[in-house]
Amino acid sequence: MLAGVALLGIAISLAITTRQDHARTLASLPPPVGSYSALAAATAPRTGTDPACHVAITPRVVGILSPVLPCGVRLYVARGSHHVLAPVVGRGPTAQGAELALTAALAKRLGVSGVRRIHWSYAGSR
Repeated sequence: MLAGVALLGIAISLAITTRQDHARTLASLPPPVGSYSALAAATAPRTGTDPACHVAITPRVVGILSPVLPCGVRLYVARGSHHVLAPVVGRGPTAQGAELALTAALAKRLGVSGVRRIHWSYAGSR
């Protein structure tokens, strides 16, 4: 019984610590600027350096390819309950009707397959 009480105490302290760490992390992020929506498509997995942005794209890179947004701009992207801060890492063709292309890693995090509507904001400066 004493072990159970100790285990419960540990679980509670971990939950409180995790919440405090999460709140601290959120407070350190730049504020969102604007509120937009766009059709986004998952790109086919690709590797290599994007010639426009000079970013090495690997299967693990979380990023956005945009024909118009400047390289390096960070965007908050969201779909459903999934929210990610990601940079523009390249240029690239988008699927029919899509305005943005998501790297395979970002598409997986957001749960995007095919062409889907996402919401996005610029990440302001802190």
